[in-house]
Amino acid sequence: MKKLLILSGCLLVAGGVGAAPRLVATNNYGGIKVVVNYDPTKTGSYTLEDPLTFVDGRKVKSTADWPARRAELLQIFAKEMYGVEPPKPDALVTELVKEKVTCDGYATRRQYDMWFKADKSGPCITWFMWIPRSAKGPVPVISLLNYRGAHEFVMDGDIPPPRGWSRNGRGVTDNAVKPINRGVQLDQNHGGSIFPLQMILARGYAVMMACYTEVSPDPDWFEKPPYDQKTYSYTGVFELWGPRDESRTDNITSLGAWAWALSRGLDLAERVPELDAKRSVVTGCSRLGKAALLAAARDERFAVCVPNQCGGGGVCLAKRNFGESVATEVVSFSHWYCRAYDKYAADPAKLLTFDQHLLVACIAPRPLLVEGMTDSPWMDTEGEYLACRAAAPVWKFLGRETMPDVPYPDDYCEDAIGGQFGYVRRPHQHGISGYDWNWLLNFADHQFKCDKRR
Repeated sequence: MKKLLILSGCLLVAGGVGAAPRLVATNNYGGIKVVVNYDPTKTGSYTLEDPLTFVDGRKVKSTADWPARRAELLQIFAKEMYGVEPPKPDALVTELVKEKVTCDGYATRRQYDMWFKADKSGPCITWFMWIPRSAKGPVPVISLLNYRGAHEFVMDGDIPPPRGWSRNGRGVTDNAVKPINRGVQLDQNHGGSIFPLQMILARGYAVMMACYTEVSPDPDWFEKPPYDQKTYSYTGVFELWGPRDESRTDNITSLGAWAWALSRGLDLAERVPELDAKRSVVTGCSRLGKAALLAAARDERFAVCVPNQCGGGGVCLAKRNFGESVATEVVSFSHWYCRAYDKYAADPAKLLTFDQHLLVACIAPRPLLVEGMTDSPWMDTEGEYLACRAAAPVWKFLGRETMPDVPYPDDYCEDAIGGQFGYVRRPHQHGISGYDWNWLLNFADHQFKCDKRR
């Protein structure tokens, strides 16, 4: 595929809350222009595939047919977008490195190292876990990947920064994370994500997390060699899977690796007696929201999925011409998607034979809450809502409480949150806010009936 003119999310700024974005820079890749549309009246026409109809035209007639249709959909996404699913590791060796009482006595914090070979050679991922000390039995667990390390989530001075190559900026210099942002996500005025740990503990949940750069580095599209996306990013856990066959168009991708790592975290949760891994919630924001969605689609052990502001390549419809597009994704984030996805960039509405509502449907009948953000047209949160609407019949077909049939809701409106499937949005910063955590916990409480089971 030829390279493209990219209007990346980092090249767009807003003139204030609610203002239309304006282009402030362009980069020419081969002279082909990609027009990014922000006019809701020009989203174009498109047809969405029925999630309850097999590719060969057969209808899903009963709940017994759904597993086969779900497997068919996952195979499409593996071959055409996210790459094949990584295999399970030959071994899973976990070692408790540190345990201490923290959070003013409310939590036990544990640090585990995880290897994927019996001799503890090769890649290693460090998991941090906070378990409420007041619990009278196994507790549900929220799992996520973070961007720059667990030290940003709490003030504890003994949490080391993560290993692995990271993009410079925001506490990263010389491509190594520095501990200068320790506890930054406890600052309620911090732009983006915050982490209300005591509130989460008080609600009866444990939390576990690892840094995504220990799984796969994530260089920006403009990084120069040797930090090229198509080569350098395939380090980390990719070492486990041997040399890449570059003749294939469905190789394992970074998004696939991040999703795989979330499943390995669930493997660890199943080994910890204080955790009830059958009551697990997987979440994440932006690209890590995509990873959480993909992990839950592929791994049915995740009981609840709450992707936060995951944008294009996540829940947003790709056939809808608004904001981020397939054309921008396949060059700006070439390591997130397999090469087969490139061929859809020229005209997704005509060329795609699938769309993101089908990935959303792969979560069914398990509970799913999609959290969007209004103030970034690049992320097309209405496109997320429309994908949810298109997937909603699957939950109803499978006998679950689906997303209510309501118009596109206003900010903070909870009318589109149903019993097992819902959508909600808010304005302001990109990240997991206190509002998002509140919606997540309320939704998970409803699923687990926590008040009766703690």
